[in-house]
Amino acid sequence: MTNSTTMTNPSYSYQQNWKLLQENSSSGKVRKKIKIEGKVLSSLPMKVFTLEDMEILKMSPERESCLTYQVDHVPREIGHLVHLTALYLDTNDLEEIPSDIGTLRNLRRLALSNNFLNVLPSELAQLENLQSLHLANNSFRDFPSVLCHCSNLRFLDLSDNKITTIPASIGRLGKLETFLLLFNRVRALPDEFCHLTTLRCLWLGHNRLRKLPSNFGNLSKLAWDESYCSFNIEGNPLKHPPMEICRKGLKEIRGYFSVFRQILANCLYVGCLFDGSEIPHREAMGNLFTDTEQQRKAAEVSCCSVVSFADLFRRIP
Repeated sequence: MTNSTTMTNPSYSYQQNWKLLQENSSSGKVRKKIKIEGKVLSSLPMKVFTLEDMEILKMSPERESCLTYQVDHVPREIGHLVHLTALYLDTNDLEEIPSDIGTLRNLRRLALSNNFLNVLPSELAQLENLQSLHLANNSFRDFPSVLCHCSNLRFLDLSDNKITTIPASIGRLGKLETFLLLFNRVRALPDEFCHLTTLRCLWLGHNRLRKLPSNFGNLSKLAWDESYCSFNIEGNPLKHPPMEICRKGLKEIRGYFSVFRQILANCLYVGCLFDGSEIPHREAMGNLFTDTEQQRKAAEVSCCSVVSFADLFRRIP
């Protein structure tokens, strides 16, 4: 919990429509904060970027009535504020972020939601202390791969973009606890996604996912069967596992893939039976293996006893 009061330090002059504040953190430390609002957002005062001991900078409209005035570019001088720990630039008119942001090595929170960004500067990888990044409702079509170098990220919001793929390097975010990816166009998750074992909140709803990685059950800290807010996957055309399995939680997903691996282990001829297409869902699998001729061919190739794969699938609750 923080408390903000207007600063009385005479070394700072008060300017109309922007405020110099001091904020008391929960630990009792006084942090210097700048809050810019109103018409000044349309023409940022350069003096702001000379106050190099500032720790919090907020340049975002706060009310719908203020949306007439927005920031349309971030001056390169932002790089002078090397003591910033939090930078709020959400709900503006930004199409790019200057590379100079890479000098803000103390930055912990960066809010850029509700803009028009479709790419991030590679220098963002230099923000080694960044823990919270808000990028919802922008124009990203590709996952910003530079984020995979921000190894201390704990919160990442990329909801409401147009992202279609997630890179394998996502697995580097070993400290990520909250990942919001709703309302995108993601078709598949890489196997490396299952390395994100610190995840406690994962929202994947309203994408185009047809299957989950086979080790998805490794994300053991997700508990959406106990807390609905920790997980969202609705609005996807999931087949593997089926949505009814996913809704029951990680235990059921692990059980589904465990049985599926047994099926693969007992049928080396399985690729032929699937015609090289994507893995079908439970009903399709059961129908395939109730055909005795298909079972006989599988047994001839694998030199193992015929297993009733349909029965195996019935073990899935």
